Amino acid sequence: MTVPPPQSHLSPTPAPVSPLLARAGAVAGEGLDASVAVHYGDPLREQRLLTEGLAAVDLSNRDVVTVTGPDRLSWLHSLTSQQVTSLAPYTSVESLVLSPKGHIEHALHLVDDGQTTWITVEPGTGASLVEWLDRMRFLLRVEVALVTDAYAVLGEPIGREFTPGDPSGVIAWRDPWPDLMGDTAAYGPIDHPAAGRAWRELIVPRADLEAALGDRPLAGLWAAEALRVAAWRPRVGFESDHRTIAHEADWLRTAVHLHKGCYRGQETIARVHNLGRPPRRLVFLHLDGSGHTLPEPGAPLMLDGRSVGHLTSVARHFEDGPIALGMIKRNTPVDAVLTTGEVAAAQTVVVAP
Repeated sequence: MTVPPPQSHLSPTPAPVSPLLARAGAVAGEGLDASVAVHYGDPLREQRLLTEGLAAVDLSNRDVVTVTGPDRLSWLHSLTSQQVTSLAPYTSVESLVLSPKGHIEHALHLVDDGQTTWITVEPGTGASLVEWLDRMRFLLRVEVALVTDAYAVLGEPIGREFTPGDPSGVIAWRDPWPDLMGDTAAYGPIDHPAAGRAWRELIVPRADLEAALGDRPLAGLWAAEALRVAAWRPRVGFESDHRTIAHEADWLRTAVHLHKGCYRGQETIARVHNLGRPPRRLVFLHLDGSGHTLPEPGAPLMLDGRSVGHLTSVARHFEDGPIALGMIKRNTPVDAVLTTGEVAAAQTVVVAP
């Protein structure tokens, strides 16, 4: 599985090599995934263990950023797409950093513990986020730090009991997607029962990563990615490029507050939401699995001999077989069967045209 480079002008710094790479069967990833395992010998079994709530995923290649100071929440509220001014301790949100033209630069997995705001972002992108935030501090009482060397992320299903703020001191970001499954009034229906996953990221001292895992089996990045694709969840650098806006990838549902005050990129959010015409739309795809190989992310999606988009993420699911996410032109017929190379790709609507 190839990871696109982070959207940053800075040279990305890989996270420290995870001690969990020493586990039996661990196969390291490449590039910014080289510090963690893509699988531990059986990716499909690892998916099953994750869906049953029995395994965890080493996500310690994700960057971790902290923001401290009494002005931290109101400051982040003014800079990003989500409502965070009155965020209660141990409540988590997803928020976006947008360009002045409304294009997505960072997706923030954000949780505040009452004293510190903890943010995880895509591997290798933390330095550029910290640099930009530092430029925006002015005279406010905030301090920003990249703490990936000291803290690590462990992904797990929410089925395991966890009390926010318990004596263990574990900080957890919870994916908001499952909680929004019934909220169809503003954004349209989600009629695929698999669209949603009960998922969170634990942020723990890097030295305590093995202790946080306990005796649970590990699943690799390939397993986590397959379940993400099945849940229709976008990732920056995968489902986004330099011109992606929130509406195209369904981030409007989870990461944007439509009634908050001004922030960078808000004009685009409001204009496209009111007009209802984003130029592209995210689709979920079932791929023909009769071949032995899968198409690569970035491969064109074709209809009647012309390109209408491209694959963004590709995975092999333990139940559904080959699946993918793709970004296509908004006016592509919703019932059209697309092709990528010699492979047929049947689409399911994620963002309504």
